Amino acid sequence: MRHGLGHRKLNRTAEHRKALFQNMLNSLIKYEQITTTLPKAKELKPLIDKVITIGKKNNLSNKKRLFSKLQDKSSVVKVFDILSSRYQKRQGGYSRVLKAGFRYGDDAPMAIIELVDRNLEAKKIDKPKKVETKEKELTPVAASK
Repeated sequence: MRHGLGHRKLNRTAEHRKALFQNMLNSLIKYEQITTTLPKAKELKPLIDKVITIGKKNNLSNKKRLFSKLQDKSSVVKVFDILSSRYQKRQGGYSRVLKAGFRYGDDAPMAIIELVDRNLEAKKIDKPKKVETKEKELTPVAASK
């Protein structure tokens, strides 16, 4: 019998898998779109949908429950403040998995997992803004006689 064999092991121990998905959940909440391998993306989709569903009911026990799962205060705040209001009328299906070809090095199938109706500016959070440098006008030096 195959009881309890519902998820992929991804060639990792249970602790490693738990840490992997915790980091991927935090990244997906922060950037609202990440690129990973197809099996990891397929395993991550139900997890992020459950996190957003928990965040839609704003009470203390749900905040503690999400913090125990994510271990990141900024992610929990974003789920309760931004994502829960964005998906208030949606009954499910908060994320999508798009196939993105194959990785160059080992030919692994790649995928993009993103939140539906995502904020396009969230992808640029950590990138430093380019500062336009003003070209200094060089004044010609007067020739001395």
